[in-house]
Amino acid sequence: MVSQAFDYDLAIVGAGVGGHGAALHAVSCGLKTAIIEAADMGGTCVNRGCIPSKALLAAAGRVRELRNADHLKALGIQVKSVEFDRGTIANHAANIVSKLRGDLTNSLKRLGVDIIQGWGKVAGSQKLTIATDTGEKTITAKDIILAPGSIPWVPPGIEIDGKTVFTSDDGIKLESLPPWVAIIGSGYIGLEFSDVYSALGCEITMIEALPELMPGFDRDIAKIAERILITPRDIETKVGVLAQKVIPGSPVVIELADAKTKEVVDVLEVDACLVATGRIPYTQNLGLESVGVETDRRGFIPVNDKLAVLSAGEPVPHLWAIGDATGKMMLAHAASAQGIATVENICGRDRIVDYRSIPAAAFTHPEISFVGLTETAAKELGKEEGFEVAAVRTYFKGNSKAIAEGEADGIAKVVYRKDTGEVLGVHIIGLHASDLIHEASNAIAIRQSVQSLAYLVHAHPTLSEVLDEAYKRAAGHG
Repeated sequence: MVSQAFDYDLAIVGAGVGGHGAALHAVSCGLKTAIIEAADMGGTCVNRGCIPSKALLAAAGRVRELRNADHLKALGIQVKSVEFDRGTIANHAANIVSKLRGDLTNSLKRLGVDIIQGWGKVAGSQKLTIATDTGEKTITAKDIILAPGSIPWVPPGIEIDGKTVFTSDDGIKLESLPPWVAIIGSGYIGLEFSDVYSALGCEITMIEALPELMPGFDRDIAKIAERILITPRDIETKVGVLAQKVIPGSPVVIELADAKTKEVVDVLEVDACLVATGRIPYTQNLGLESVGVETDRRGFIPVNDKLAVLSAGEPVPHLWAIGDATGKMMLAHAASAQGIATVENICGRDRIVDYRSIPAAAFTHPEISFVGLTETAAKELGKEEGFEVAAVRTYFKGNSKAIAEGEADGIAKVVYRKDTGEVLGVHIIGLHASDLIHEASNAIAIRQSVQSLAYLVHAHPTLSEVLDEAYKRAAGHG
């Protein structure tokens, strides 16, 4: 029962995946809960990220597969011609977004969560003001969770018009298929959009400021991804260069500069430009100053391991933050895990999120997934803590199911401690990598060793045997 001193036990600012997960868990814990949202229910993931992008990737992937005559011929299949309608593909994504947004809203309503539409901000200890269409209202809550999410980051010198130069927020609408698209950034967003655009017939130039493509990915995986996902497709790459200036129009003019010297090295004229340079926290105008909280220089809300908001290094009583705004892991499922953990902490059951065991994936064709540490990061940790690291690789070309599917490109890489055998990281590129990674994620979560994993039984023939073989090799049984 809600304390008589407050309107709610818990008020959540932001109805993305993190806020939604926190609200559902709060209700199951008996907390009277309100959720405040200024824009669309579901936040970035449902409306402008995970969900619509996967719908586009699903459609584009089928076009790519049906146009791969050699692959189909090897399976005994002949397809005369493949046509697609851009508008219908775009509508497919939009309809899924609408359905899931409705499902999310209805799930909250069914459980008795009060949904308040408006801009919520902290107005002092255990108090929020909400700017709604009908005016400002104030509510009180024993605990408050901030889940404001993130927005695309646009570097200086790049001008956005939403039509010829745009971020993923507009790209997800697939309003056009420009003949020549420049993509600035080769992370998850850039890779997935290159997969969609190239499958649907666009020529692509991928621009990366760092010396190598796919920064942040394990180097072995990145090299294979370049061979599979970029080289055979109509994609040219430019690395070590900055898109120093981007001017919208017809054509779009992109001034490229050397990333080190900042000297102009080339000027491109393309039909469109997608800016996929990452995301920044959406933490302005949250009223944090009313409780003495300052964001860091990048705009992230400081939190401790329990996700309590910090002021001068000390927890602010009854104020919490989750999701992209914390800067821990900018992933929807990480935000949901944080939301659940925070509710547990509010209820007095201490819980800390294990970020090493949270997997990530790029839903390209084939997919890329990973969990835990890269080999480089694991070796750095080993130097600090005094242990040696080893890695093994297994190949989809030796997997019976992958061979039967005619999709045998890819590897699985397991990084582990030599002394204890503990799995530190797993990286996969190949068919259904995003599904396979969860076995490794669970193994890391309970700190299993390759010696114990090597004796587990996997169904045959399945793709999961790629990991089974990796564990056996690591344990010396390969």
